[in-house]
Amino acid sequence: MLATQPRRPHRRRQLAAAVAAAVLAVGLAACGSAGDDASPSAVAADQAAFPATIAHKYGTTTIPAEPKRVVTIGYTDHDYVLALGVTPVGVRDWFGDRPNATWAWAQDALGDAKPEVLPSGELNFEQIASLRPDLILGVYSGIKRSDYTRLSKLAPTVTQTDAQIDYGMPWQDQLRITGRALGRSERAEELVTELEASFAKAREDHPEFDGASAVFAAFYQGFAAYAGDDPRPRFLRALGLKTAPEIDKRAGDSFFVDISNERLREIDKDVVVMYGPTRADREQVLDNPLYKRLNAVKEGRDVYLDGEDDLTGALSFSSPLSIPYALAELVPRLAAAIDGDPETRVPEAR
Repeated sequence: MLATQPRRPHRRRQLAAAVAAAVLAVGLAACGSAGDDASPSAVAADQAAFPATIAHKYGTTTIPAEPKRVVTIGYTDHDYVLALGVTPVGVRDWFGDRPNATWAWAQDALGDAKPEVLPSGELNFEQIASLRPDLILGVYSGIKRSDYTRLSKLAPTVTQTDAQIDYGMPWQDQLRITGRALGRSERAEELVTELEASFAKAREDHPEFDGASAVFAAFYQGFAAYAGDDPRPRFLRALGLKTAPEIDKRAGDSFFVDISNERLREIDKDVVVMYGPTRADREQVLDNPLYKRLNAVKEGRDVYLDGEDDLTGALSFSSPLSIPYALAELVPRLAAAIDGDPETRVPEAR
């Protein structure tokens, strides 16, 4: 596991999803705190949506009435809740040491609220119980059945479905399942439509992306690549790029695969998005003789992201609140990298 990587429990060493912040939000102001009896929202719930029964990986969960005290134990779940106008009373830390475990792109939606921050490591069930939740969301949590059993005794608990690997639910599906749980399905669909239109506009503006091969890779004591169900390659595919099926095959039910030096050519695509977990790794990656031999690198078709840059984190979250920032920052860099001219300078992340 990378030194700067937020933990994803019950997994072997994992890739970094680097520190991030962003300034562009799909803004829905909300306020409240962990001590409030309710989470005030900017979008009213549809009371007719309750009771809501939601199928997920560990069965079905029925939410009898509009939740007033929402606790998010998924690493990105609070972004989705905030995007729908609800302020959680407890949020799960992931990485970056941000105030209230909330990045800048979600700060407007959080407002002055100060939800209790749950640790990124093992779940603290006593802490969760003390928040008196009436809904626990663990869609992007990777929790095991034993965790779900304990949590569901505290409050109705919703996880991801079993249609994808852990941490592999598309952002559209995560938004919809969150919307159903909160009684805000209509707003969730509006956001899906808005964000998919933004991707469509990017594809229209950049036909050169259509069908070009791409890989999202990382370096930590060696190279690795994200599998297709991870949010980062999904983001590239939404722009019209084609990610590597051979990497998906080797990854199996994991969201990444190690790439040995002997197999480094597997990441030599039309465009390579590569990052190191910290800025200190930049020279170690860019001066690596094997990396420099890749055609994509020799021809200036690689986009390097420092793991501490805002853009890397926005891609890692790939949430309704971080996607606008990620689009604004990544698309120009991809366009510069994929234009076929090695003299074109790929812009630095802001």
